Amino acid sequence: MFDIGQNHVVCSILCGDMRLARRREQDRRIQKTRMVLREALFSLIREKDFDSIVVKEILDRANVGRSTFYAHFRDKDELLVSGMHDMLRSVQATVPPSSGKDRQNIIWFSLPIFEHINQHRHAGKVRIGTRGRTIIHEHLQKVLAALIASDIKQNLKARRKAIAQIPLDLFVQYVASTFILVLNWWMEHKSPLSSGEINDLFRSLISPVLVAIFE
Repeated sequence: MFDIGQNHVVCSILCGDMRLARRREQDRRIQKTRMVLREALFSLIREKDFDSIVVKEILDRANVGRSTFYAHFRDKDELLVSGMHDMLRSVQATVPPSSGKDRQNIIWFSLPIFEHINQHRHAGKVRIGTRGRTIIHEHLQKVLAALIASDIKQNLKARRKAIAQIPLDLFVQYVASTFILVLNWWMEHKSPLSSGEINDLFRSLISPVLVAIFE
C-alpha cells in the first residue's frame, strides 16, 4: 500500500503528465489555427493585391472568428510576416549543419530562399503588392541580419580579429541589405534568371567583401 508521501508523488507525476498533455494539445490547436489563417491569406493573395485584402475576407476564407484572429495576430501585416518566419524555419531545416570553416557559410541562406521564392513565383500568380513586399523585405532583412551576426559570433571566433577593421554590425547590415536589394530587383523586374543564377549574382556581389574581411 502507498503511504501519504507516495500518494503525493504519484499524484504529482500524473497531474504533471496531464498538464503536459493539455499544453501539447493547446499548442497543436494554436499551430493549426495559425496555419489555417496563413493559408487563407496566401490563397487570397493569388486573387487580389495584399494591400486591398481586409481582415474580414481572411476570416471568411479561414472560417475563423474575429476574436480568434486577434488572439494570434495584431493585423494582416503580422499574419503576413508570420508566413515569412514559417518559410525561414522550413528553409533552415533543409540546410545541413555548417562546419564553420568556409566563409561562404555566412550566406548559407541565399540559395534556399531564392529556391523557395522561385517555386512560388512559378506555382501561380502571387499579388503581394508594393506595401506587402516592403513589409516582408523589412522583416526579412532584420531576421537575416540576426542570423548572420549569430553565425559570425558562433562559428568564426577564430577569425574575429580579421574583421576588426570593419564594424561587425556594419558588415552584417551590408550583407543582409544586399540580399534584399538583389531579391527585390529579381522580383520587381520579373527577371528570367533562375534561383541558381540569381544566387550566383548575389554571391558575386558579396564574395569580394568576404575575401577582404576573412582572408
